[in-house]
Amino acid sequence: MENAIEDLYAHPEVTMRSIIQRIATGPELSKDISQEEAKAGMHFILENQVDPVQAAIFLIALRMKRETDDEMKGVLDALLGVTNTVTADVEDVVALADPYDGYNRTLPASPFLPAVMAEFDVHMVSEGVESVGPKYGATHKQILRAAGVTVDLSPEQATMRLADEDIGWAYVDQSRYAPKLYDLMQLRTKIVKRPVLTTLDVLMGPIRGANKTHLVTGYVHKPYPRIYAMLARHAGFDSCLLVRGVEGGVTPSLRQAGKCFYYQDKGEEIALDLNPQELGIEQTVRAAPLPDDLPKSARAGDEIAIAVDIDAMAKAAAEESLQVLEGKLGPVRDGLIYSGALVLFHLQRFDNLEKAAEAVRDVLDRGSALSRVK
Repeated sequence: MENAIEDLYAHPEVTMRSIIQRIATGPELSKDISQEEAKAGMHFILENQVDPVQAAIFLIALRMKRETDDEMKGVLDALLGVTNTVTADVEDVVALADPYDGYNRTLPASPFLPAVMAEFDVHMVSEGVESVGPKYGATHKQILRAAGVTVDLSPEQATMRLADEDIGWAYVDQSRYAPKLYDLMQLRTKIVKRPVLTTLDVLMGPIRGANKTHLVTGYVHKPYPRIYAMLARHAGFDSCLLVRGVEGGVTPSLRQAGKCFYYQDKGEEIALDLNPQELGIEQTVRAAPLPDDLPKSARAGDEIAIAVDIDAMAKAAAEESLQVLEGKLGPVRDGLIYSGALVLFHLQRFDNLEKAAEAVRDVLDRGSALSRVK
């Protein structure tokens, strides 16, 4: 077995040629590859050992034939192998992985969720990038930077913020914790369609807890809870909360019934039905709408074109959220209450969502989380 694995890595061009010959032969004739072959193929791409054309074919061919569980695990193994993973000096860490391609239809509440959770001694790390397709929306990095938050920390610096009692949370960027993966952004832009990397971005977890590490992320399509739970266990997350959220984020719709899935101690995932009205949330919108006066984007040309100027949107999201942390009412506040309650309930800080929501509401009423941002 060891010799076979060594042979895979001995000649990158030969191995990648063999992989592509099998996975890129059409919808009926394409063949699956092993977990180790998927890991090797992704490793060659990350280490710049194969031609960019072959790299693009590898990623899009996997997506076109639909990746198997083993193939996704293999690619994830390669990504984890180039991740600068650091253990924080706190017992538990919660990785918050909102959509890496951001938001372009609503103002998200989630960029400031870690600051609110820090009031409950929950150490949360927001992860992301500056901008990536297919949405190229306003990301956590852009919104937090617009609020004056430091967004260029190394993983080691991020752990220091987690351990600081006056802060207790951090943002860490993929360019700092996995630069070899981040260097593929241009390739991903040229591919246009979502490669497997879009699924796996949220599973890196560069900051781990001394005791346990938890993942909180969102999804849109119904098949994904099983996939994300399987991959989260493979990546070593002790627990995972998967929220069917607006724009794929961690905040469910504020006006209609929702759903989430979770697992504890690497066990099987459990479904949970949600009702915002039961948490005292009465809204006529799914999420906070974009301001009417946002300037339009100059970007145009296809179905993923952005309708509004993203820099202006990020600034608007930051301003609205900071006002919410000072006590302003509205859908952004309700989004923080909803997602915060889900996190606290998942971490077993409260025995029901209603109590958890009231606790978050109390923190927002006091405005105590604002100092953790400023």
